[in-house]
Amino acid sequence: MRHRKSGRKLGRDTSHRKAMLSNMANSLFLHERIETTVTRAKELRILAERMVTLGKKGDLGSRRRAIAFLRDKSVVHKLFTDIAVRNSSRSGGYTRIIKTRMRYGDCAPMSFIELVERTPA
Repeated sequence: MRHRKSGRKLGRDTSHRKAMLSNMANSLFLHERIETTVTRAKELRILAERMVTLGKKGDLGSRRRAIAFLRDKSVVHKLFTDIAVRNSSRSGGYTRIIKTRMRYGDCAPMSFIELVERTPA
């Protein structure tokens, strides 16, 4: 039984899951909107909101924690200078999940995950 166990395994081992979520967070902050499955989006939302909170904090320790997770200094720079400033008045809820369709092939439920305060495309 999985009582009181947080997080989803997503059918991957630990290192693969961490790498996948890190790459997805990089893509989310770079493009500000990505399409993925609903379960991946729900798991990504937790980490993305945590990263935006680090960006709003803005100190050196927060920047180092963000670089350790995202591993791309240009994305971390965008997070701390652009995304965190746009969300400075919000106290949470930086992302939204919009369910879109069923994926052709395996019929997985798909969704967009996007930043609420994003630049218009």
